[in-house]
Amino acid sequence: MGISLFFIVIIGTIGLTIIASRRTSSAADFFVADGKIGGVSNGFAIAGDFMSAATLLGITAIIFGAGYDAVIYLGAPLGAFSIMIYLMTDKLKALGRYSFTDIICSRLKERPIRILAAITTLSFTLMYLMAQIVGAGALIEVLFGISYLWAVVIVTILMVIYVAIGGMFATTWVQITKAILLLAGVTVLALLTLASFDFSFSAMYAQAQGNHGTDGLLTKGGGLGLSTISAISLGIGLCLGLAGSPHLLMRFFTVKDKAAARVSAGVALGCISYVNTLIFFVIGIGSVALVKGNSAYLDASGGVIGGDNMVSVHLANAVGGEVFLGIIAAVAFATILAVVAGLMLASVTALTHDIYSNVIKTGEIDQSRQVKLSKIAAVFLGIIVALLGIAFERQNIAYLVSLALAIGASTNFPLLILSMYWPGLTTRGAVAGGVVGLVTAIVLVVLGPAVWVGVFGNGQPIFPQAFPALYSVTLAFFTMWLVSILDRSEQATQDREKFQVMDAI
Repeated sequence: MGISLFFIVIIGTIGLTIIASRRTSSAADFFVADGKIGGVSNGFAIAGDFMSAATLLGITAIIFGAGYDAVIYLGAPLGAFSIMIYLMTDKLKALGRYSFTDIICSRLKERPIRILAAITTLSFTLMYLMAQIVGAGALIEVLFGISYLWAVVIVTILMVIYVAIGGMFATTWVQITKAILLLAGVTVLALLTLASFDFSFSAMYAQAQGNHGTDGLLTKGGGLGLSTISAISLGIGLCLGLAGSPHLLMRFFTVKDKAAARVSAGVALGCISYVNTLIFFVIGIGSVALVKGNSAYLDASGGVIGGDNMVSVHLANAVGGEVFLGIIAAVAFATILAVVAGLMLASVTALTHDIYSNVIKTGEIDQSRQVKLSKIAAVFLGIIVALLGIAFERQNIAYLVSLALAIGASTNFPLLILSMYWPGLTTRGAVAGGVVGLVTAIVLVVLGPAVWVGVFGNGQPIFPQAFPALYSVTLAFFTMWLVSILDRSEQATQDREKFQVMDAI
């Protein structure tokens, strides 16, 4: 039954995609569903878009291996959505059309900004997509016993189908379905986990603490081995990166007005907070209590079968048997499919809307050609993502997502927030700061432990800290400020004047 549900999820989402394709006839339909999504529905879709493989698989894995340090990953959405609700949603809906770049271009010179935004969006989404592909590949490998390589290929093909055929309508329906499945799935998993201990929190925590040993990971934390600076850097990257995530920001263009946009953010925050609470206090601790050290879930080398990312799936097996294992695997897979669809659509939008329609071409654009090029771009990007997923096999999903968010925090967030609220920002300042933030984030990631040691196999990283956001975000803001205040060009004068017009909207 569980395996059957897994296939039902795949067939059902493909069916939704085919139905949605009949409602997609224009570029507005393809990119933002022509603003026809309701506020509550969009809130569930945002929750479905946000709660990625890192939520159910990656964060549980961090609790399993590193204890309460995972609280950093769970607290970030509260800060991010608070920023969105109070500072961003109204202006996003009032000034944007297809992507967050539209807001920045409403007051700065269009061509350089769109090129920069497309580069930053692709850098962000490709790394974020890679994390989802890693999780999906490991999940299918464990469930069906097929190789990780072929598992990645299967997920990539499904991802391209959702976007290329259905566009935003299909992506929205898949995300809403996934959000409902995830809410139900984690609720049942949490209840079954507690039932294994006769609904005694103290008994579950005592067994988990015993399995973790005397390291104190479930009391004082410290399992991630982060210094204070590294922890702050991680928190900044997660919070500001989420607030600058292009696949989340574009969802606010799918509703009809500002009020619906605010409702969307509120509903999404409620769903996300509920799921995170259950994962942190029940599912994560339950996985330590029931899976850690259990020989049924260990491979020949003593590691968890499929890696630590699979502990929540093994927990489902421990508390509900093979049937519930299949159900949670199906929920996890639906989670991944919904997120990759949103990320892929954001990537395609950057290429075809920001670059093709507004940089390469100008004036009236053939919408049917724009949609056709978007579908071709989806195939091209899918190939790149598959190759990245293969290269980063076994990396922790939540960690990979945090690196992607560091890029968003260092580029998209400073560009957006300063263009919305600082009248002194100029085109030169925005471009200079965006480039500095992007290059700094990528270089520090490459020189850090994840890539320099984990991928390239070197003994020691050149940059000792795993998370670059504290440095890259600071440099991005400082560069935008410095270059802008020194800019005395005619374009700078126009940029400052346009802020007054934009601020009045």
